[in-house]
Amino acid sequence: MNKNYIKWIRSKVGHEKIFLNFVGGCIRNSKGEILLQRRKDKNVWGFPGGAIELGESAKEAVIREIKEETGLDIIPRKMIGVYTHYFDEYPNGDSAQVIAIFFDLEIVGGKLDDNNDETLELKFFNETKCPKLVNQQHEDALIDMINREYGICR
Repeated sequence: MNKNYIKWIRSKVGHEKIFLNFVGGCIRNSKGEILLQRRKDKNVWGFPGGAIELGESAKEAVIREIKEETGLDIIPRKMIGVYTHYFDEYPNGDSAQVIAIFFDLEIVGGKLDDNNDETLELKFFNETKCPKLVNQQHEDALIDMINREYGICR
Protein backbone atom coordinates (compact mmCIF):
# COMPACT_ATOMS: atom_id res chain seq x y z
CA MET A 1 0.00 0.00 0.00
CA ASN A 2 1.33 3.43 -0.98
CA LYS A 3 1.29 5.73 2.07
CA ASN A 4 1.10 8.93 0.03
CA TYR A 5 -0.78 8.26 -3.17
CA ILE A 6 -1.24 11.93 -4.07
CA LYS A 7 2.48 12.68 -3.88
CA TRP A 8 3.23 9.56 -5.92
CA ILE A 9 0.67 10.27 -8.67
CA ARG A 10 1.69 13.94 -8.81
CA SER A 11 5.29 12.83 -9.45
CA LYS A 12 3.93 11.20 -12.62
CA VAL A 13 1.47 13.85 -13.88
CA GLY A 14 2.59 17.13 -12.38
CA HIS A 15 -0.20 19.70 -11.90
CA GLU A 16 -2.55 18.16 -14.53
CA LYS A 17 -6.19 17.73 -13.54
CA ILE A 18 -6.77 14.28 -12.05
CA PHE A 19 -9.39 12.49 -9.98
CA LEU A 20 -8.76 12.55 -6.22
CA ASN A 21 -10.78 10.53 -3.73
CA PHE A 22 -11.37 11.88 -0.24
CA VAL A 23 -13.36 11.13 2.89
CA GLY A 24 -14.68 13.59 5.44
CA GLY A 25 -16.94 13.54 8.38
CA CYS A 26 -19.45 15.27 10.54
CA ILE A 27 -18.54 15.00 14.21
CA ARG A 28 -21.02 16.47 16.68
CA ASN A 29 -20.42 17.17 20.35
CA SER A 30 -23.00 16.67 23.11
CA LYS A 31 -24.50 20.11 22.29
CA GLY A 32 -25.02 19.11 18.65
CA GLU A 33 -22.29 21.45 17.41
CA ILE A 34 -20.25 20.44 14.37
CA LEU A 35 -16.45 20.06 14.49
CA LEU A 36 -14.56 21.98 11.82
CA GLN A 37 -10.86 22.14 11.04
CA ARG A 38 -9.01 25.30 9.98
CA ARG A 39 -6.69 23.83 7.37
CA LYS A 40 -3.02 24.74 6.97
CA ASP A 41 -3.04 24.42 3.15
CA LYS A 42 -5.61 27.18 2.54
CA ASN A 43 -6.11 28.75 5.99
CA VAL A 44 -9.88 28.17 5.79
CA TRP A 45 -12.39 25.97 7.61
CA GLY A 46 -13.59 22.60 6.41
CA PHE A 47 -14.55 19.17 7.63
CA PRO A 48 -11.73 16.98 8.90
CA GLY A 49 -10.82 14.22 6.50
CA GLY A 50 -8.42 13.45 3.71
CA ALA A 51 -7.30 11.26 0.87
CA ILE A 52 -8.07 7.59 0.51
CA GLU A 53 -4.74 5.81 0.11
CA LEU A 54 -4.24 2.87 -2.26
CA GLY A 55 -5.48 -0.31 -0.63
CA GLU A 56 -7.80 1.47 1.84
CA SER A 57 -11.55 1.39 2.04
CA ALA A 58 -13.45 4.64 2.60
CA LYS A 59 -14.25 3.47 6.14
CA GLU A 60 -10.60 2.74 6.94
CA ALA A 61 -9.55 6.08 5.46
CA VAL A 62 -12.04 8.16 7.45
CA ILE A 63 -11.06 6.43 10.72
CA ARG A 64 -7.35 7.05 9.99
CA GLU A 65 -7.75 10.62 8.72
CA ILE A 66 -9.95 11.75 11.62
CA LYS A 67 -7.45 10.30 14.11
CA GLU A 68 -4.53 12.03 12.34
CA GLU A 69 -6.24 15.42 12.09
CA THR A 70 -8.24 15.57 15.32
CA GLY A 71 -6.86 12.99 17.75
CA LEU A 72 -10.35 11.46 18.03
CA ASP A 73 -11.31 7.83 17.63
CA ILE A 74 -14.54 7.57 15.64
CA ILE A 75 -16.97 5.10 14.17
CA PRO A 76 -18.75 5.92 10.91
CA ARG A 77 -22.49 5.59 11.65
CA LYS A 78 -24.05 6.61 8.34
CA MET A 79 -22.91 7.74 4.94
CA ILE A 80 -24.19 11.24 4.31
CA GLY A 81 -23.33 11.19 0.66
CA VAL A 82 -20.98 10.95 -2.27
CA TYR A 83 -20.02 14.31 -3.80
CA THR A 84 -18.53 13.91 -7.27
CA HIS A 85 -19.13 16.92 -9.52
CA TYR A 86 -16.61 19.28 -7.90
CA PHE A 87 -13.28 20.73 -8.98
CA ASP A 88 -10.57 22.25 -6.83
CA GLU A 89 -7.23 23.96 -7.25
CA TYR A 90 -4.52 23.94 -4.63
CA PRO A 91 -1.99 26.61 -3.64
CA ASN A 92 0.84 24.63 -5.31
CA GLY A 93 -0.96 24.66 -8.70
CA ASP A 94 -2.42 21.14 -8.57
CA SER A 95 -5.91 20.73 -10.08
CA ALA A 96 -8.39 17.92 -9.53
CA GLN A 97 -11.91 16.69 -9.84
CA VAL A 98 -12.48 15.89 -6.20
CA ILE A 99 -14.70 12.97 -5.25
CA ALA A 100 -15.55 12.89 -1.55
CA ILE A 101 -17.54 10.55 0.64
CA PHE A 102 -18.88 12.24 3.78
CA PHE A 103 -19.89 10.29 6.87
CA ASP A 104 -21.86 10.99 10.03
CA LEU A 105 -19.36 10.01 12.73
CA GLU A 106 -19.58 9.08 16.40
CA ILE A 107 -16.75 9.79 18.85
CA VAL A 108 -15.74 6.65 20.76
CA GLY A 109 -12.44 7.80 22.29
CA GLY A 110 -9.32 9.86 21.92
CA LYS A 111 -8.73 13.48 22.86
CA LEU A 112 -9.22 16.54 20.64
CA ASP A 113 -5.75 17.60 19.47
CA ASP A 114 -4.88 20.06 16.69
CA ASN A 115 -1.11 19.50 16.85
CA ASN A 116 -0.48 17.98 13.41
CA ASP A 117 0.84 18.89 9.95
CA GLU A 118 -2.56 19.73 8.43
CA THR A 119 -4.48 21.57 11.15
CA LEU A 120 -4.25 25.16 12.38
CA GLU A 121 -7.26 24.91 14.69
CA LEU A 122 -10.19 22.67 15.60
CA LYS A 123 -13.42 24.16 16.84
CA PHE A 124 -17.05 23.16 17.34
CA PHE A 125 -19.63 25.46 15.71
CA ASN A 126 -23.37 25.80 16.02
CA GLU A 127 -24.63 24.37 12.73
CA THR A 128 -26.35 27.67 11.84
CA LYS A 129 -23.24 29.74 12.58
CA CYS A 130 -20.53 27.88 10.68
CA PRO A 131 -17.94 29.98 8.82
CA LYS A 132 -17.59 29.84 5.03
CA LEU A 133 -16.03 26.50 4.17
CA VAL A 134 -13.06 25.58 1.99
CA ASN A 135 -15.11 24.85 -1.16
CA GLN A 136 -18.60 24.21 -2.54
CA GLN A 137 -18.29 20.48 -1.90
CA HIS A 138 -17.93 21.08 1.85
CA GLU A 139 -20.72 23.70 1.75
CA ASP A 140 -23.10 21.23 0.08
CA ALA A 141 -22.16 18.48 2.53
CA LEU A 142 -22.82 20.89 5.42
CA ILE A 143 -26.35 21.57 4.15
CA ASP A 144 -27.01 17.83 3.89
CA MET A 145 -25.56 17.28 7.37
CA ILE A 146 -27.71 20.03 8.89
CA ASN A 147 -30.80 18.59 7.21
CA ARG A 148 -29.69 15.09 8.27
CA GLU A 149 -30.10 13.86 4.72
CA TYR A 150 -28.43 10.56 3.94
CA GLY A 151 -27.55 8.71 0.76
CA ILE A 152 -27.01 11.92 -1.21
CA CYS A 153 -25.27 11.71 -4.55
CA ARG A 154 -24.22 15.02 -6.08
